[in-house]
Amino acid sequence: MPTTEDYTHFPVQMWERVLSKVKKAVVFMDDKCAESLHWCGGAAVLLEAGARNLKQFSSFEACGVNEPKAVFVVSTLLKGTTVEIIKDIISLSHFQYCVVITTVAHSVHLLANNVTAEMEGSPVFEQFEEKLCEWMGNMNYTGEVMHVPVVFAPVSQQLLLTPMFAHLFPLLPPDLESINAKRPEKKRFGSLLDVDINSLPVELQFEIKSLASVLNSVFEATGTREESFAVGPMSRIIAGELANHPQAKNRRKAAPNKASIIFVDRTMDITGAVGHHGDNLVEKILSVLKPLPGHVTDIQVDMLELTSLQRTPHSQTTLAPGCLAQTQSPAAQTLWEAMLTNKHKEGVMEVRRHLVETASKEKLPIKMSMGRVTPEQLCSYMQLFKSSWGALESHCGVLQLGLATAQTLRHPSLPRWDACLAFERLLLQALGDSDFPAVLRQLLPLMKPRGGEDSTTSGSRSGEDESGPDEMILLLVYLYSLADEAQPADQDTEEEEEEEVEKLERELIGVLTLVLTREIELSPLVQKLTGCANPEELTTERAHSAVEKMFDTLRGLSHARDHLKQLRSVYTASDGVHQATYRPFLRQILEEVLRPDRPECPDIDYMSGGLTDLLKTGFSMFMKVSRPHPGDNPLLFLFLVGGVTPAELRLIKESVSTLKPGTQVLVLSTRLLRPTDIPELLFTTQRLLPDIGV
Repeated sequence: MPTTEDYTHFPVQMWERVLSKVKKAVVFMDDKCAESLHWCGGAAVLLEAGARNLKQFSSFEACGVNEPKAVFVVSTLLKGTTVEIIKDIISLSHFQYCVVITTVAHSVHLLANNVTAEMEGSPVFEQFEEKLCEWMGNMNYTGEVMHVPVVFAPVSQQLLLTPMFAHLFPLLPPDLESINAKRPEKKRFGSLLDVDINSLPVELQFEIKSLASVLNSVFEATGTREESFAVGPMSRIIAGELANHPQAKNRRKAAPNKASIIFVDRTMDITGAVGHHGDNLVEKILSVLKPLPGHVTDIQVDMLELTSLQRTPHSQTTLAPGCLAQTQSPAAQTLWEAMLTNKHKEGVMEVRRHLVETASKEKLPIKMSMGRVTPEQLCSYMQLFKSSWGALESHCGVLQLGLATAQTLRHPSLPRWDACLAFERLLLQALGDSDFPAVLRQLLPLMKPRGGEDSTTSGSRSGEDESGPDEMILLLVYLYSLADEAQPADQDTEEEEEEEVEKLERELIGVLTLVLTREIELSPLVQKLTGCANPEELTTERAHSAVEKMFDTLRGLSHARDHLKQLRSVYTASDGVHQATYRPFLRQILEEVLRPDRPECPDIDYMSGGLTDLLKTGFSMFMKVSRPHPGDNPLLFLFLVGGVTPAELRLIKESVSTLKPGTQVLVLSTRLLRPTDIPELLFTTQRLLPDIGV
């Protein structure tokens, strides 16, 4: 029986197939594949395998006369812009041997070329090989095209991410309106649950089919026979596509190892992803430190403190940043796992312990101190390594994680985390005592534009913990995701309440528009929300339009669980003794799956049965029919469509050890979330038009 380790090793095995092709080659790679490689050993493994250089996949790159071999690694279909870039690079170079590796399966390439019949061989790839030779200028030169699913990033022992699908997110009510607008009136869908894969835009169909193909590759390589389950409309479509995958049907007949995979839509629990209750060190690191350029998950660690360089405006471009992915150091990997799956305080204590032990091993003059861990204390330990180049090189992985921790603890925006947490707790209590308009009204005092009456100086905020537009947007998402939990209005006053909400929303839209236009520097989230790179571009009209669209999406957030029969709430109201609390949706799922005394949960749809299961469902009207239960198998995959938070990884680990010790659980997801990712995915992502190279 394979263990979770066999599955987390799968990405490395796939990269080994790429490495077998790179000897004496210049490698061109797009950002999504580069991010996967980053967590599988990085550029070092390519160079160790004999690659001569690694370059960005761009029309502005090329090679010299003495570089006759190229390998292209791309995460897209071999169509459109991708083809143009490959052609440009080849035309400007002197290649005699080109290998193109795509993460998109040949079956998806056939669909993209309007071929629905099954065909022998790989005709699309074969045709592209001929094109490569044409562009190289000699049909006797060598062109190879192949599919290798280098899609997964093994971020930890319990987590595989898919950078290629980082922007895949469950559909929302505005998306349903867009889909229905292109359909005849009599064929329009009543809800997102009714939407099937064939009614989606072709770009999104290709992305879902590509994801199903990638998952099939994992199960094929490990001899796994999976039972698929789903919670949420997008999860049902993906699970159904995996169940109907042509190769999967044959694999499941012969595969010896059983596993369950539950797909869960992120929209089932937006509260958990946008809230600040996680109490996790990595979540804070991801939130306050700048992202690594071209990456969705990893961040930049300022390494200046480990050098003798002076801090200048140009020092950041002089010194390469550190990062969180430490694949070459076992000690750093152990520390990373602890930071990722422990509480904040425990994670910080582990960082100190590792630094103290490492310094002691190297016989550095460390001064022990007990009590609260401070960033200054951590930095004093790390600066000891400056005196020993050998120690610095040997323990660089642990030091990068230590610096990431220290830089987060002393970051000026970190107090806002606690301020958001405090206000979220107030909102939770208010929801149980008041109607929605009364709770919504509590957000108005927070909406302070820069340079307002309460500010001490024009154009600045009065305190580091004072909320900016990012925090205001996060609190709006948090509150609207729980809107149905507020005290319901009487039937007589229901219409009045709706009018009151509309009036408050108009007021909030006006104030938030003013807040955005008064900003002297736009945060990355505000830039994405408004489409403006600087304050000069952000007119009142553009800000108002962006905020109005945001509220159109917010209104539908609380209805995401309306179709569920049992798991309809993520909120427990105060009972007079205990405060109101947030109940994580994932914990509820795991309780249903792992507790042996629980009956079958009606909200977890079984998707692997096909026609047989439909017949059983029909028979169940007059006889007892048992369906597979996700807790029946020794291995459980949880696929979070739309992202997972570090705090949820800890929750999963703790729930499994409490409910059913010994169960192996592996989490798969599209990305590792920071709170500000959610507004971006909700309000700015082209969910219906993903960039897959069509």
